[in-house]
Amino acid sequence: MPAKKKAVAKSSNPKLAASRALDYGHLVTAIHSASEQAVHRAAVAVNQWLVIRNWLVGAYLVEYEQNGSDRAKYGTKLLERLAKDLTALKIRGLDVRTLRDCRKLFGTYPQIRGPVDPEFETMAVTLPIRGPVDPELELKKVPSAPTPLSSELMARFSWAQLRELMVIDDPWKRAFYENESLKGHWSKRQLQRQIETLLYERTGLSTDKKAVIERARKQEPQESIADLLRDPYILEFAGLADRPTYSENDLETALLDHLQRFLLELGNGFCFEARQFRITTGNRHHRVDLVFYHRLLRCHVLIDLKIRAFKHEDAGQMNFYVNWFKENQMTAGDNPPVGIILCSSRDHTDVEFATAGMDAKLFVSRYLVALPSAEQLKALLEADRARIEQSQH
Repeated sequence: MPAKKKAVAKSSNPKLAASRALDYGHLVTAIHSASEQAVHRAAVAVNQWLVIRNWLVGAYLVEYEQNGSDRAKYGTKLLERLAKDLTALKIRGLDVRTLRDCRKLFGTYPQIRGPVDPEFETMAVTLPIRGPVDPELELKKVPSAPTPLSSELMARFSWAQLRELMVIDDPWKRAFYENESLKGHWSKRQLQRQIETLLYERTGLSTDKKAVIERARKQEPQESIADLLRDPYILEFAGLADRPTYSENDLETALLDHLQRFLLELGNGFCFEARQFRITTGNRHHRVDLVFYHRLLRCHVLIDLKIRAFKHEDAGQMNFYVNWFKENQMTAGDNPPVGIILCSSRDHTDVEFATAGMDAKLFVSRYLVALPSAEQLKALLEADRARIEQSQH
């Protein structure tokens, strides 16, 4: 009798019956779903800890600037000194600009303290956190200011999104974009786009506000797991190197590989520095394909490869890179950097030099003597491209 009841119980359990009916397709789907959910939760968790870390950094900075016993010793150079010392400790992602943003995060979003407090027992916290009292860091006292978001809702924003939001001084305008980001599950890119296209202002001027907002919500896809995993801030915080394959296809990768070897084998001063060097300005990320330091010229040489015909804006982009290196990477004794733009289409190869306003006579007399000629680079690219494309067929 007990055996009979057991059999009936098994056959009447729909979940058990369904599990028995799993075929191979269901197996693959189930594993895929579990993996996607796990990866997403891991990426979200890393991002949340990045925000908490940066909020704590901002809190410590404010506390030190207000009550540090030796704060006057460092004065206006505090952030520069701190960024240098943290880099020496191999702490990534805390340059001067980010330290400034951390301090602003603490003042703009004090409610982030909610999820931080329980963690004090497990983290090496040595500074008390009392809250921003510096008038420049306090939330602006605006009559009938919007209600701040809860700490639970704040945990849904990425560090990249918060950097975009903190630029907005008007608390009502910032609250508008906060709410729309949460409702639409916007990515950083979409939030940035809506701010730049003045969604807040357009909505205020429109007689059909709902239609304007609904159209904005549908303009771009929601943030994907890949977006989260490729976020340079998260990669940097997690100690993971940016992967060149994020922005290169197979042909580009092969051409850059050979170009890198070719320049190093010339034996006339090229020293490799970086592949896919990241330049971040205003929360926008740019990448230079190859960066060398030329020992004889004593300057950086930047190389950008385009698998298409040359466009005039390519020169402007490279001059921007060259100027950025001039301002941020040159040290005592260095000469101004130079850029080389390589554009390889099926029909034609272009080689352009970008000097960001360097005297033409100086460039010709000194730089071109040491750098490969345009003809050498064209021949190399055309031969390489033909060989690679033939091997792929």
